[in-house]
Amino acid sequence: MDIRKIIALACAAGAAASAFAACDKKNKMTASVPIVEETTAKKTTEPTTTVPVETFPDYPVTYPEIEKKTSGNLYEAEKAELKGGAKAATDLPEFSGDGYVTGFGSEGKASVVFDIDVPSNQHYDLSFNISSGSAVTCRLKLGDEQLTEFRTTDNGKFTYITIYGVFLTKGKQKLEITPENGEMCLDYLKIENNTSLSDISYDAKGELVNKKAGESAKELMSFLSENYGKYMITGQYAYGGDNSELDLIYRTTGKYPVIRFSNFEIPDESYDASFKEVDAAAEWYLNGGISCVSWYWKAPSDKKKGIRTEDTDFDISKAVTDKEIAELTEEELRELYSKGDISKECYGLLLDIDNMAGQLTSLKNRGVPVLWRPLPEGCGDWYWWGAKGSDSYKWLWQLIYDRFTKYFELDNLIWIWNGQSNSAMVDKRTFDIASVDLYLSGEKDYGSRFYEEFAAVQKFVGSNKLIAISECGSVPDMDAAFRDNAVWSFFGVWYGKYVQNDKGEYNEEFTSKDALIRAYNSDGAMTLDEYRKMRGIEPAEAKADGEAETSAEKTTTTAK
Repeated sequence: MDIRKIIALACAAGAAASAFAACDKKNKMTASVPIVEETTAKKTTEPTTTVPVETFPDYPVTYPEIEKKTSGNLYEAEKAELKGGAKAATDLPEFSGDGYVTGFGSEGKASVVFDIDVPSNQHYDLSFNISSGSAVTCRLKLGDEQLTEFRTTDNGKFTYITIYGVFLTKGKQKLEITPENGEMCLDYLKIENNTSLSDISYDAKGELVNKKAGESAKELMSFLSENYGKYMITGQYAYGGDNSELDLIYRTTGKYPVIRFSNFEIPDESYDASFKEVDAAAEWYLNGGISCVSWYWKAPSDKKKGIRTEDTDFDISKAVTDKEIAELTEEELRELYSKGDISKECYGLLLDIDNMAGQLTSLKNRGVPVLWRPLPEGCGDWYWWGAKGSDSYKWLWQLIYDRFTKYFELDNLIWIWNGQSNSAMVDKRTFDIASVDLYLSGEKDYGSRFYEEFAAVQKFVGSNKLIAISECGSVPDMDAAFRDNAVWSFFGVWYGKYVQNDKGEYNEEFTSKDALIRAYNSDGAMTLDEYRKMRGIEPAEAKADGEAETSAEKTTTTAK
């Protein structure tokens, strides 16, 4: 057998042995603890305990009754309320009405406020006719609430820019548009009833792209598919191999998330930190949850091993080769490298890929299916794997997929493509779930406006793929998600300031406490206790110790 494969499998075996030893040594879990809090391979001397938390009632999914009507109204910008120095002009050709509005400046202080008359409760497309010589970021507000941001074109011609599927309630409303960082000319606003959201479907079949996938991965994917569009599965990122963020969610809402998100890394020296993350991911699954693993990959550079493009000197374009290397042994790869047939950059990538395969093999050996998310946000140039364009990114994705599935035979992975753009689309036969990362600067409780991305992603990946939020800064609004027909398969809130402050307390900067409680106790959300019941799962330690029903399970008498 290839020595690299032997090393990877040996690393996996070491991690597995560490975790199994930990399971044997743990003391009995108390009935008041929904899941085991200690997730490393350390021996515990005292039972893990948690102070009883407040429980909350279920919140039914509610939103105003929708009355679909065909409608279309045009509002001239020069007749709207002009603020902060914005003024009417007539110099440009081909404008509508009596003129257009300009004079916005570049400080983000000038705006146009349209008084609109909404005929019925429904979703609308908001189209602005705008001319700009450079791309300008525009902020859109409905009353006092920020709806979204968008960028103009830079062709210097009046161009239609449409925001699709905005839900408006019947009656008089104020819609304000503010250019943030540049001058532009605004001709008019047109409002029409939306039809695109009704095209969204949830008929994904749940068949894994890896035809040799193991039973545990197939069963998990089947469950995700069966509940797609019915519930949004809750998730939270954890940092450092423990569950402090997830425990904080439980103390705040009375519920644990289903999915524990984490990041695996290639260790620079000691394998201890990597094994700690592997152990934590395995233990979360063994205690009845779902584990999702991302790979924020430090570039295999001798000098600068950063993740972000500016933090490393690694050039992925120098690694790309047309040679079939995905299934070669370590000896064969070394020979290619020694002859100069593949570059140092290519060989470095392969060594890291094989190292990561060892960590994932450890989870395979423990029977743990994994939501696997490599190369996040592939459409952008801020990470080195996307810095040299889509061709290099797609080549690397294919290499990882082929080496993991064919050479290492990792059959426990559910592949998440997080390219975020049609321009970065990889072979659809190499991923099971399409995901996006959603952050808006300076906003709080902004989760009601995630529908635009949902519709856009489904349009280019197709309805046979599940769509999920792989990262976000705020918990989605469950009522709005069902209202807007944008029910993501799952979401994962990032760790750190997005959930807790320096004192380890809940941080309301991005999601208010009330919004978090309502989301986790919504009939539209699936939490850990409900997931366990729906799948008939009893946590591993409870099975071993004959534990009684956990407190989180007691709070819900029937599965949703």
